[in-house]
Amino acid sequence: METIINYRRRLKKNWLVIYVRPRWEKKVDKLLQEQGIETFCPLSTTENQWADRKKKVSVPLFNGYVFVRIDDRDLTKVRYTMGVLNYIYYLGRPAVIRDSEIEKLKEMVLNYNNLEIINLNDFEPGDRVRIRSGLFTNQEGKIIQVQGRTVLMSFDNMDCAVVTRIEINQLIKAKPIKKALCTN
Repeated sequence: METIINYRRRLKKNWLVIYVRPRWEKKVDKLLQEQGIETFCPLSTTENQWADRKKKVSVPLFNGYVFVRIDDRDLTKVRYTMGVLNYIYYLGRPAVIRDSEIEKLKEMVLNYNNLEIINLNDFEPGDRVRIRSGLFTNQEGKIIQVQGRTVLMSFDNMDCAVVTRIEINQLIKAKPIKKALCTN
């Protein structure tokens, strides 16, 4: 009786995370769906600008990762699909994501088309940053304090001190200012 319960538990479909080759997320998603595997590759729409045009492009929300819903029988089938590098492991087994978490993620992707994943550890006080968009587009400054998803920053190149709160997703790291050496 116990072996039947264990067997059923292994045949239960779970959401797992696979690590894929760089820029292969959509290709792997399509290849797995063609094999009858349930997948989820959350996409976000961004606008890219080239010298001659602007274009809206769908990019993966999680670079290098695709979610698959499979049972233990399909582990090797997924693993040997072209473009798949490996599973993400936790405690020696492929990491299982709760169904409720995937449903929340699907709902967010459906309701908000411009989602972006931001690593809050990328920005620290003292970092030089440039603002991507808004009133202060391309203005550079220095982060004074990180407060959750916003930062307190001061602007350079102005004759007075201006301090403002900016959403982290509006910032990109700026190159450090090169200080000229005096040659007197």
